[in-house]
Amino acid sequence: APGASLRRSRATLSVPLLLGILDCGIKQVALREIRRYQKSTELLIRKLPFQRLVCVYAPDFLRKEPRSSKALPRSSRRARVLRREIAQDFKTDLRFQSSAIGALQEAAEAYLVTLFEDTNLAAIHAKRVTIQPKDIQLARRLRGERS
Repeated sequence: APGASLRRSRATLSVPLLLGILDCGIKQVALREIRRYQKSTELLIRKLPFQRLVCVYAPDFLRKEPRSSKALPRSSRRARVLRREIAQDFKTDLRFQSSAIGALQEAAEAYLVTLFEDTNLAAIHAKRVTIQPKDIQLARRLRGERS
């Protein structure tokens, strides 16, 4: 019977060979998934969690002191007092238009895509296929983003 010979051939496959076949299949699925996401342009981060993230962290950006030392006088005590007064004037109950959230999400995803591209290049340069945190740190440092 044709079914019996098929069952016998499957049973005679060695474990390493079977794992190799499965591994090859997993790699093919991963490559297919990579190609699919490279072709697409839709946003990959879900909208509502991103919106919550923006609403939680946006007030923190308003409260921080300005980065530029030219923005306020350098006299230390006077400058600190002025910065605190200015920071207290900002609203903390921020509202965002949906188009603003969409623009922030587009920018965030574009930034992450380019960061991961650079990170992947750093991993390839190190003769690896798996990215590591040190690759992200190197990519950010080469971009001039890391302090």
